[in-house]
Amino acid sequence: METKFAVSGQHYLFSVQAFAHTVLAGGGVEYSYAFRNGTTRSVIADVQTGRSNLGVLFETTENADEIEAAVLSAGLEFTPIISSKPYIALPKSHPLSNARSVSIEDMTDYPYVYFEQEEGDSFAFFEEALSSVPREKRIATTDRASLTELIAALNGYTVTSGILVGITDGSLLQTIPLQTDVTLKLGYIAQKGAHLEGPAEGFVQSLTKNLSRYVRL
Repeated sequence: METKFAVSGQHYLFSVQAFAHTVLAGGGVEYSYAFRNGTTRSVIADVQTGRSNLGVLFETTENADEIEAAVLSAGLEFTPIISSKPYIALPKSHPLSNARSVSIEDMTDYPYVYFEQEEGDSFAFFEEALSSVPREKRIATTDRASLTELIAALNGYTVTSGILVGITDGSLLQTIPLQTDVTLKLGYIAQKGAHLEGPAEGFVQSLTKNLSRYVRL
């Protein structure tokens, strides 16, 4: 019998690792898996329509009300896994790479690279904490590889969870604590009342293990 399982998520590499582990653990000779990166809206829509079994999202102390309202209105529920503090991700050669911590004001002269969202979406749906802060130099992109390369090539930065686990990210970028009171909650969305089993249960277990291993408070 063919195993089918799909996950949609924001652009987090620890989700990719958890998904790969789920595929390996499932084994089998016949399966159909899908892993999709997309906008916050598309992640919610994929789980709402059943295109994906689970969605991986984060919320912050600034956007939690709006994100949870969108999730609930779609008939879904958000389950937090772990809390984290925002970090600045920048090139290892960046002038501020040796700083113990930085403020948003410290980054004013450098290009801010972020993931593009749906047209008309409020800042609450952006993947980066403190996305509503005005910035003079902004570059939008839609994929992780481009974001990483642009940051490295332009001495830019982004705001992240501080978890860099991918080969490309880990070799080009480093993270520095961001001076802010904002906190993040990383977790997953599923159909309200859904009972997780099989690949879905395994994915959440692997995701939880990854986050517990890599997250920095």
